[in-house]
Amino acid sequence: MKAVIKRELKNYLKNPVLWLGLIVVILMLYQMLNPYLKIHYFQSEREMEGLHPKNIDDADISEGYVESTEEEQMELACRLVKKEMVKMLGMKEQEAEQILNAMLQKKMSAEEIEAELIDKYEFYGKYGIKYYFQISEYRKASVEEANQYIDENMKEHSFSFYFSRKFADFCGLLMGFFSAVLLAFLFIRDTRKDMYELLHTKPVSAAGYVCGKIGGGFLAMMVVWGILVMIFGGLCEFYGGRAGFPVSMWDFLKTAAGYILPNMLMITCIYAAAALIFKNPLPAVPLIFLYIIYSNMGSRGPDGEYGYYGRPFAIMVRFPGKFFDTSPPPMALLNQIALIFAAFLIMILTTEIWRRRRVY
Repeated sequence: MKAVIKRELKNYLKNPVLWLGLIVVILMLYQMLNPYLKIHYFQSEREMEGLHPKNIDDADISEGYVESTEEEQMELACRLVKKEMVKMLGMKEQEAEQILNAMLQKKMSAEEIEAELIDKYEFYGKYGIKYYFQISEYRKASVEEANQYIDENMKEHSFSFYFSRKFADFCGLLMGFFSAVLLAFLFIRDTRKDMYELLHTKPVSAAGYVCGKIGGGFLAMMVVWGILVMIFGGLCEFYGGRAGFPVSMWDFLKTAAGYILPNMLMITCIYAAAALIFKNPLPAVPLIFLYIIYSNMGSRGPDGEYGYYGRPFAIMVRFPGKFFDTSPPPMALLNQIALIFAAFLIMILTTEIWRRRRVY
């Protein structure tokens, strides 16, 4: 088994696709994570005024946005709705303001406001009325408010804790697609007809061969993962320390390992099973892509809102919230443990398939 692992690892380290793909992943990850590395305590109102998100839905503390209170959210949303009513219905600003103020005095919810505006005024808004309430969940803060918001969150957890979740989010997604391409090389030579039959006559055991191949492929992905962890863990330590935030490499490592490595193991095992069932690893490629799409799909939660809640046996864990508001989907830890057990069951099944096709 050790010989098989060493051979596969050497083959991967000599493969230019691995290094080219690694460079692409590093560049894409840096582009995605760069805004979070720039988070710091603000120095002046002028600095805050110069920060604007490309999309209001993506506004975060890096642009000086903090979570609104319920009253602030209603006020900001109604201000936006008022502008749209004036623009789309031709109302006077004072008339639209009176209508919305009357609803606020009745302490109506966003859903009730939406229903009444549609029913009485046939006003739907450009993107739907709920949209204005959603984008008002966060507001532009003053320097004192933004710094206090940062300070409160840093007292609760380290900068590495928050940054590692964003790293696991984007890295897990990119590594899923990268492994779907890279692991196709794992069995590509061994499934050729002449090589496939020859391997079955060798004295290596079925368990030794299958575990060696899976181990070699998984270790190759761990090399990529390890390089990414060193680079972005180092950037997290550097930028977090420079900003005066508490940093902990342990927080970064445990998140990066727990939310990425079980997924890589599962993908490797699926490749092994597909290669030995179909005598060709290529059928695993569309299967993995479909698995990634399944894992990345959103759904409606108990409150009826559409969002990311995670799916059973998903091979990636997403953290789509704001920088300080990220949280793993329900049962994420149990799902990662379940992936490890499922991977070992697939490994046992794959070993049995190889054993049954062995020529003595």
